[in-house]
Amino acid sequence: MTSILHFFILIPLLGFLVSLLLPPKNEVVISRSAIFTVGLQLLTAVVFCAYWLFQHTPTIEVKDFSLFSSPGYEFFITFYFDGITAVYLLVGAFLSFLVTIYSRAYLHREAGYKRFFNTILFFYLGYNVVIFSGNFETLFVGWEILGISSFLLIAFYRDRYLPVKNAIKVFSVYRIGDLGLILAMWASHHLWHENITFLKLSNHELVHEHLQNHSWVGIFISLMILLAAAAKSAQLPFSAWLPRAMEGPTPSSAIFYGSLSVHFGAFLLLRTFPFWEEQTSVRILIALLGIITSAIATPIARVQSSVKSQIAYASIAQIGLIFVEIAAGLEVIALIHFAGNAFLRTYQLLVSPSVVSYLIREQFYNYVPRQHTFEDSLPKKLEYTVYLLSLKEWNLDSFMNHIVWKPLRRVGRKLDFLTHNRLLMLFVPTFLLALIAYNFQDKLSAQSHVYFPILFASIGLLMVLKSYSERKSPQMSWLLLIMNHFWVALAISFNEHFTLEEVLFYLSGVVIAGAVGYACLRRLKLLEPKVDLNQFAGHVYEHPKLTLVFLLAAMGLMGFPITPTFIGEDLVFSHIHEDQIVLAFLCSIGFVFEGIAIVRIYGRVFLGPHTKHYHETAYRSS
Repeated sequence: MTSILHFFILIPLLGFLVSLLLPPKNEVVISRSAIFTVGLQLLTAVVFCAYWLFQHTPTIEVKDFSLFSSPGYEFFITFYFDGITAVYLLVGAFLSFLVTIYSRAYLHREAGYKRFFNTILFFYLGYNVVIFSGNFETLFVGWEILGISSFLLIAFYRDRYLPVKNAIKVFSVYRIGDLGLILAMWASHHLWHENITFLKLSNHELVHEHLQNHSWVGIFISLMILLAAAAKSAQLPFSAWLPRAMEGPTPSSAIFYGSLSVHFGAFLLLRTFPFWEEQTSVRILIALLGIITSAIATPIARVQSSVKSQIAYASIAQIGLIFVEIAAGLEVIALIHFAGNAFLRTYQLLVSPSVVSYLIREQFYNYVPRQHTFEDSLPKKLEYTVYLLSLKEWNLDSFMNHIVWKPLRRVGRKLDFLTHNRLLMLFVPTFLLALIAYNFQDKLSAQSHVYFPILFASIGLLMVLKSYSERKSPQMSWLLLIMNHFWVALAISFNEHFTLEEVLFYLSGVVIAGAVGYACLRRLKLLEPKVDLNQFAGHVYEHPKLTLVFLLAAMGLMGFPITPTFIGEDLVFSHIHEDQIVLAFLCSIGFVFEGIAIVRIYGRVFLGPHTKHYHETAYRSS
């Protein structure tokens, strides 16, 4: 049985690779290839699950291969199958098959027909990697694939303003979830002193033994897992991103934000439940978060004028209840609820265009006055207050903007004095001085090994924030992000014995991706008179090949699986001690916001309405 698990990863992977080679104009071949891939996965899933049930539902674990290993550290891929995986596998395979068939006709003669099916198969690959993951590292590989495919699908109408803007906004929230997962992985490495698997995590005695003397570490890991789950499943205060994600085509909205991707927060909580089930405070917090989210999202859904937004908030409310069920330990009910909510939201989103047209007709010919509702029984002041708050979506978008994004942009703008030349003049001498100090670190005081890593990581973070707020030069913004990795490598080298081989492995991906991306921006600067980050430029319209190369470089620099940068970032955290939470936060925030800054450069330079007026201007919204 164990060897069959590989097929659930290989089938979507091969389907995706084949789809890349198909001619873009042949819609029949493209759609049939995608339908065959997902249909074969569905058939394999049904047969395997039937056989698994016949064998009395054994738990299966396969430690597959090691991507990188060094003394005291190993990054290995492992797969895991149990009842949770079985439910997510069957629901995901069936709904993906249904949506793929629907998309064949829905996207007929769409300019990005091939691009859509490529991205759907890419998403489905990430989906299967997540549900079959046997440890945090494998899960994070699929988690990152889901993030980038989500961005590409929301920005599918890439010549329009709102789809691209909302895609960047959604990706930014996803990266906040990545922050929680990165820190949970870091603390988990120190708690277990190994790359812990989910099978070992389900060992109650082992978990109890480790948490008995490290209760605060356990609470920290649980809270970081909750942060990742809340961001991925659009729970408070991250709920505003889900309706914004509906700017993509209706099939992608159905498969992503109605049924599958939005339930991965619940999946993460279900998978890690044996770890935090004895932490009563964490269970109460998860239940409260779910109840409050459900209570706020329900009235918001009732006042939405857009059918997609209404479905989005209704889904958020149901996922809040799933969080409550998981916190109460009702795993079976939570899985049934997930399947029911996924099927219902997929159906609602797929029929929503037809329903809107029917309702428009009905309101003219069969008007029925509004019936008495629950809200009418409330005091009028309270009813009107709830109505206005719900109409404004409780200002969740503004709340996130004022609490997170504006302060970071403000810090970045304090560094506006850094021009392209000044940056090089300051960076090169300062970095050389730091390297000299590193070579003579034996002669430095013990305190320097405490403060230097934090100082260098802080400089790297400032570089990222400057890049995030940069409005003029995309080339300088890109250089700042490359420099961040060098400062982090230096910080970790001061912190612990970071061998030259490990440094070169980590920075090799950074240098290659950074050089390719910088060359793309230089080439674009030669071809176009004005290239800046002040507005969306839409250069993909005239330079599609350059756009593709830059996207690949961007993914390499942000640490996309399974590049040297991705493994190197995980390697960095293995060299941060368990009592160095400040250094861990600085490095993780730097990596997270670096991804946001990279996607912002890509979106601003290559996507959106074209700056040249002789091109047709698309509608703002899809």
